[in-house]
Amino acid sequence: MHLNDTDRARIRDAVAQAESATEGEIVVVLARRSDAYHDVGLHMAVLAMLLVLVGTALWPGWLLAFHAWVEPWGDAPTPLFLLSTLAWVQGAVFLIVRYGCAWMPLRMALTPAATKARRVHARALLLFRAAAERRTVAATGVLLYLSLDEHRAELIAEAAIHDRVDPALWGDALAALLVALKQDRPADGIVAAVGAIGAVLAEHFPTGARPMNELPDRLIEL
Repeated sequence: MHLNDTDRARIRDAVAQAESATEGEIVVVLARRSDAYHDVGLHMAVLAMLLVLVGTALWPGWLLAFHAWVEPWGDAPTPLFLLSTLAWVQGAVFLIVRYGCAWMPLRMALTPAATKARRVHARALLLFRAAAERRTVAATGVLLYLSLDEHRAELIAEAAIHDRVDPALWGDALAALLVALKQDRPADGIVAAVGAIGAVLAEHFPTGARPMNELPDRLIEL
């Protein structure tokens, strides 16, 4: 999933068109992902290690079977042998899962949806504060943030907009974006979302006598 120069030009033109009828300023940010999720890989490895312990508690016979395979003519297994075997298996499972999760697609697949939602929102809020908040005279900045790997989008508006616009009105913009994203058409989705955002802003914040372009229209790619 990628954008070419034509897509970038379409998005820039869509932002300019949307802002032509409103005092609102729209900033569009596109990111591959919002977090590396390294902690998720670590948590999954620890969970796998604990599951080995749980499995052993439910079916301890595998330790005896392993001892019989290693020492078919030996004495009964000692506690040291059993605990050492369990520790080695747990360590091996931990390393296998930990290094398996170094592969990003697997790490993303194992990351809970709630975790993705929190990380995307946190990144969007950080970018909003850096790129849009308090950067316009009328405090009418809006950030549209799209995180591709998570298939999630966030729309954050300044207080002047938030106080006058029902958040439910942004639903159409985000819905159009996410539908297009699932169909591998990110540019079409962004253009549609920008148009929907512009329509809402034009209704509540129509353009003044001296329209200004205070924030960049171009797509910001991270």
